[in-house]
Amino acid sequence: MKNLIIIGAGGMGRSLYDNALESVGYGTVFTVKGFIDDNVHALDNFKGYPSIVGKIYDYIPEEDDVFVSSIGGASRKKCMEEIICRGGEFIELIHKTVRIGTNAKLGKGNFIGAYTIVGPDTVIGDYNMIQAFTVIGHDACIGNWNRIDTHVTCVGGIQIMDEATIHTSAVINHGVTVESNAHVGACSFVIKTVKSGTTVCGNPAKRLL
Repeated sequence: MKNLIIIGAGGMGRSLYDNALESVGYGTVFTVKGFIDDNVHALDNFKGYPSIVGKIYDYIPEEDDVFVSSIGGASRKKCMEEIICRGGEFIELIHKTVRIGTNAKLGKGNFIGAYTIVGPDTVIGDYNMIQAFTVIGHDACIGNWNRIDTHVTCVGGIQIMDEATIHTSAVINHGVTVESNAHVGACSFVIKTVKSGTTVCGNPAKRLL
């Protein structure tokens, strides 16, 4: 049995804990060991959660430890790489209600939340966070280290490169590309390429930064 450790004990970490209890493999492949967080008091006012077992930047993975990260944004990759460079392994954490279509291919270390749909012939890379009730359409191509929030709709044939952030209820229209390190604001309707390092928002989405 593997021991799952959740990186980050904030609100998203607690949500991810609830997802883990309902994910494929819980109780047969893995159980939840606890959290790591540099704020060791992050759970002081919350009951019913496993403990914080260490800090992110000095935790040494033990035998049978596996990891999942609740951290999004610019620090997501950095925090995960801190664990990877010490030999830590990130598992694929997929809620039991997720629907994965024919020929869809998923890389390693992805988290996919409740009631998400991954369409047929979609390719998803490594270490992505795809939250609940999101739709990834057919033939989509998603790279690595991306954060895609809840209720996002990625229409068929879209491409999201690496380290992008797509906020709640955004719609990425058919065939649109979101380049690396780009940000899409909540409730935006994206109809053209989002350039690397830029932020777009609105309907239709326009560049802010």
